[in-house]
Order: sequence, then C-alpha cells, then structure tokens
Amino acid sequence: MVSLLTMSMSGSYQTWPQAHIDIGFRPIKRQPKIKCTVHIDVTELPLKRPSFTPRTTATPPQHNPLRLNIFQKAAAIAIDAAERALISREQDTPLPKTADPRIQIAGNYFPVPESPVRECLDVEGTIPECIDGVYVRNGANPMFEPIAGHHLFDGDGMVHAVKITNGSASYACRFTETERLIQEKRLGRPVFPKAIGELHGHSGIARLMLFYARGLCGLVDNRNGVGVANAGLVYFNNRLLAMSEDDLPYQLKLTQTGDLQTVGRYDFDGQLKSSMIAHPKLDPVTKELHALSYDVVKKPYLKYFRFSPDGVKSPELEIPLDTPTMIHDFAITENFVVIPDQQVVFKLGEMIAGNSPVIFDGQKVSRLGIMPKDATEASEVIWVNSPETFCFHLWNAWESPETEEVVVIGSCMSPADSIFNERDESLRSVLTEIRINLRTREATRRALLDDEVNLEIGMVNRNRLGRKTRFAFLAIADPWPKVSGFAKVDLFTGEIEKYIYGGEKYGGEPFFLPGGSVDGNGGENEDDGYIFTHVHDEEKETSELQIINAVNLTLEATIKLPSRVPYGFHGTFVDSSELVDQS
Repeated sequence: MVSLLTMSMSGSYQTWPQAHIDIGFRPIKRQPKIKCTVHIDVTELPLKRPSFTPRTTATPPQHNPLRLNIFQKAAAIAIDAAERALISREQDTPLPKTADPRIQIAGNYFPVPESPVRECLDVEGTIPECIDGVYVRNGANPMFEPIAGHHLFDGDGMVHAVKITNGSASYACRFTETERLIQEKRLGRPVFPKAIGELHGHSGIARLMLFYARGLCGLVDNRNGVGVANAGLVYFNNRLLAMSEDDLPYQLKLTQTGDLQTVGRYDFDGQLKSSMIAHPKLDPVTKELHALSYDVVKKPYLKYFRFSPDGVKSPELEIPLDTPTMIHDFAITENFVVIPDQQVVFKLGEMIAGNSPVIFDGQKVSRLGIMPKDATEASEVIWVNSPETFCFHLWNAWESPETEEVVVIGSCMSPADSIFNERDESLRSVLTEIRINLRTREATRRALLDDEVNLEIGMVNRNRLGRKTRFAFLAIADPWPKVSGFAKVDLFTGEIEKYIYGGEKYGGEPFFLPGGSVDGNGGENEDDGYIFTHVHDEEKETSELQIINAVNLTLEATIKLPSRVPYGFHGTFVDSSELVDQS
C-alpha cells in the first residue's frame, strides 16, 4: 500500500531464543553494552506476542554499522531511548486483528528464509510439453520479527520461482533487496515503519516523528524509497518488475538456473519520479503498459501515464480527486482506462483522534472514471457514480458499442475497509458486473452468480485483457482469508465450476497461462491453457505447485516443493525465450 512516509519507524532490541531464529525471521541481535552504532541496546523488553512454532532455519544477517559522528551517536542514543519508551508503553495495549502479528502472520502466512535453487523436484503426473519457462509469484515475508503492529501487507517482498524445462522443475525463493530491506539488514533490526500495522493513532504519529528524526540525523535514508515490493509482478520490455504501490518498481533478473537476483530500484531510465501501483496493465495488442500513481499526502492525489513497448513514458496526466483515495487496481479496454474512485480513503487527521488513517468514508459516493488512453486533459474523464461500490481488484473491462457501454468485471467487497480495519461483519467479495453507459452517464450493477461464494484474487486470459472475455479464474476465499480452491466462471451465463484442493489444503491466486504456444499467441479457445497455483497442506506441512487443465479442470501435474511456500499475492510467467533477452 502507499505509505504515509517517506515515513516512520520500529524496533525493539530483543534477543531471540534459538527457537525464534529457526522459523525464518531474521533475529534482532542484542548488544550487551552501549556502542557507537546506529542501534544501541540498553534494555531487553518482552515480546509483544507469543513465540511462534519453528518452521525452518534462517541465517542471521551480517551487520555493517554506520560510522557515526559525535552528534549522530548522541542522537541515536536519544532516539533509541524514546523508541524503547514507546514500545514499553504499548505493551498492554491490545492490537486490532488487522494489526496483530499473531493473526496476520500465523500458520502458513508465517515467513520463510531464502532458498537457493533446488533442482530435479519430484513431479506427479506429467507437465505439458508446451510449458517452458519460469512461474514467479510475489508475497509478503517479513525478515525481522514485528515489534509492534503488523499487517500482512507490511511484509518484505519475497518472490518464489519454479522453473520448468523439458518436464522437469526447480525451485528457488529470494527476498527482493529493496532499499528499505538493505538498510534494515545492515542495522540488524526493523527501523522503517509498517504503513498499515503500525501507523495507527498517537503511536503512529510518534513512529513517524522518530523516523523523520532518524532521517534528519543521517541514521536512515528514505530518499531512495521506502517500499516493500511485495505485491505484483509484470514482465515488460525485457524486465521482470516487482511492485508495491508505495514505491517505484524493483527490477529482478531470472538466471538460467532459475535463481533470482535483485537488479535494483527501476525508474525507467530516469523517467519515473513517483510511485506506481502494483497492478499496471499490459495491453496484449499494443504492448503498452498503463499505470497509475497515487499520493496520500499531497496533491495531485492521482496521476496516469503509460509506457510504449520499448519503455518510453508518456507525459503524466493529473487526475483531480478531492480526497487521497486507495486505488489498488484499475482496468483498461481497447480504447479506455477505467479508474475507480471509491470510499476507502486516507485521512491523516484520524491519527490525531487515535484511529487508523485508512478509513471508510460513508459520505463519499463511489464513482468510476472512463478516460481515453491517449487523454491529455483531465476534463476528458467521464465520471459516473456507482454508489456503495468497492472493488479491491478489477478483473477485466471491455467496450460494448451496440449498447454504448463500458462493461467492468470486479469483486465488490463489503465492508469496504475490512481488510484494513477490524469489523464485526463478515467480509463478502461478490463477483460483479458494472455497466457504464457513456451516453446517459449512468451505471448499473449486478451480481454475476446466484451462488454466494467469496471470489477474490485471480485473472482472465491475459491475451484478451481489455477485450470481451467469457471466462474468469478466481480464488475461492473460503474460509476467509484462506483459499480452498478456485472457480472457473462463465461471465456470460453465470455458470461456475469449482476446483477444490480438498482436506486441509489451501492455496492462493490461480494464474492462467494461455495454452498452445506460451509466447502469448494463446490457443483456439479462450480457456485453452493451464492454471498454476501454489497449494499448502496444513496437516502435512508440505507445499506443492499444481498445474491444472483450464478447459476441464483436471490435474495435469503436481510439483513437490522442497520447502514451505507461504500464502502470497500475485504472479506471472516468463517464457524461456524471454530469459535470454533480459535487460
């Protein structure tokens, strides 16, 4: 999520018992004496949450403390003391479920250490011959144990890669080496604030002040971004980009062996100066990449831009919004961009009242903006009200010339802010069709299914993005937030076919890879292809990658993974022919 930062802080100086070191978190080493380094350990405070069950073994980070002058040493002592006092004061304050690490990173949401390439994995069944490349999936994986509030979305980015060649498979997972993570590894503890889990109320304001104080004293550097790059992945212009909407993308490189390397923060050769949301849209016909950037502090709160196939950025178009608004996703059609301006907004003043700055604004009316892709003025946006609509994700959109409408397919969530704020009501995520009449400027909305089932992360055939599609492949988020299977939904008839993992198995995003040729040509039929999905058996504590035929929902192959893969977010597939062309 977009952070209120260039912001905040964290950090208790807790020595972990060996059981804690063995679970995948990096330990926070405690120094027995005060030293002239960025972090000075004077006291040992109790953990804010109970110990977690060991899962795997992590390697302690190597410390490389900053060289500090006398002023910086004194500032470090004072700021660290203030931080410890803040943490001590928070010990008896209960955390909401949406910020409690005992809930947010429990079970298979718990982090794992990096894994080098493991080859010749066991495969049950047969991997289709047409699949040749690397399936990569992003996720949140905090390196350091949270010392205060923590939301699932706050974790450091980790990418899991399964390389498939000639029917055999390998696996690796690596942290994306963000500027934030590099600094925290050097210091041996978390110092950047958690944008969702920590920045609540007066404690959140205090953390912002401590973080800014560290920055002013040269103890941390936020000039090169504060993002975690844990959400989206896109392969564009010979580059694999990892994204979260609080920063620029990070470029990753896939090696020929199937390993991952972080190239660095990517600004499109100096063209991109602001953050970019984690769901840019790659037009399958023009090969242009369309993107949004939103700001939670200063105007303009929203900007649109696009990149030509060879990475040349268009001028930014400022889109006026009255309030900084969460825009996690958007959609494109052949000629338009669909922009959701919804009721989950950022109000920093709520922190003064002791609340979260991410709130549901019941006074605001949700609306959708229809804008030509080549628009040069904000006045070209057609805004149409769609009351009580909050779609965290939009799966596709297309133009219907015969009815003068733009059709938008998304999952409407209610309560809208329940991902971020604790609510008594159960969350519902309803697959919905919204029709926007460009002539009358009115919108209609209807649920596509009679079956009451929560459908969330997923996709349509990416070769038909922005064009009329019949099928969507979406995760069955039941029991929320776990994923018990996925659904193949006929968007024309409302028919639904379910693929259930069974037993204590749960998964994540069903990624659709077009069949036939995997270079983007697709197959004869829209659903001709394969579903990739990471599945974890909570009873056996094992993880696997399932490959399912998308036409008949039959299991083609199961790749047994050598270590646990936490539930995560979004992925993509890079064909083997593209690996050699990486920049």
